[in-house]
Amino acid sequence: MPKTYAPGTTLSVQDVADLIDHALLKPELTPAEVESACRELAQDEIWSVCVRPSDVRLALAAVDGHQTQVCTVIGFPHGTTSTATKIAESRQALADGATELDMVLNIGRLRGGDIEAVTQDIAAVVEVGHAARALVKVIFETALLDEDQKIAACRASEEAGADFVKTSTGFAGGGATLPDVRLMRSNTGEHVQVKASGGVRDIDTLLAMCAEGVTRIGTSSTEALLAGARERAEAGTLVVPEPGGDVESADGQGY
Repeated sequence: MPKTYAPGTTLSVQDVADLIDHALLKPELTPAEVESACRELAQDEIWSVCVRPSDVRLALAAVDGHQTQVCTVIGFPHGTTSTATKIAESRQALADGATELDMVLNIGRLRGGDIEAVTQDIAAVVEVGHAARALVKVIFETALLDEDQKIAACRASEEAGADFVKTSTGFAGGGATLPDVRLMRSNTGEHVQVKASGGVRDIDTLLAMCAEGVTRIGTSSTEALLAGARERAEAGTLVVPEPGGDVESADGQGY
């Protein structure tokens, strides 16, 4: 079962670190920059570094000796590659050492109403991932979808056997919002987890996401989140709030 936190739960700094998938996905990052970032992030024992497919082996070596895992992206960032390509990309990423796959669903097919094609596309990646005991997360790109399409994406992901539904790539001008994660949580079964990605840059936003049932955070603001967690832990206020609230910083813009 997903590790969710009830309102009023006091978290540790490590609990916060265990929520974080740190995104290293910008196209301009050099191999040296990715390697350096992975080494530094692993010192904080975050859950994972989420890197570009070509960086999986590099990242795996950089986090060696730490609990930090290596996640990568499939069909990123538009989801428009063929299913066969996504399968091949997934197999290569797993062979290189990735333990989690964040795939972008076919956004155009979803918006066009071809839910069967979307479901089959997801299921193909899930089959490959699960055969290697890897988790598969499905990225919706919520900024490009209306409410009905988001619900359809939830149902397709669950039917296809995905482990997570995820809000965004960070490359489409939007990201995680509290209304979106509430909708995603309410339209998937308890065995499907929710990843909020994009716009989670401070500890108040992270805690508000946790209150809505989010169990993973995609961010490039790890340093700020952990600094905020340490400050709140020292003050005894690193506590999950009641759900249904709001925070100004949950704007969903970028990572």
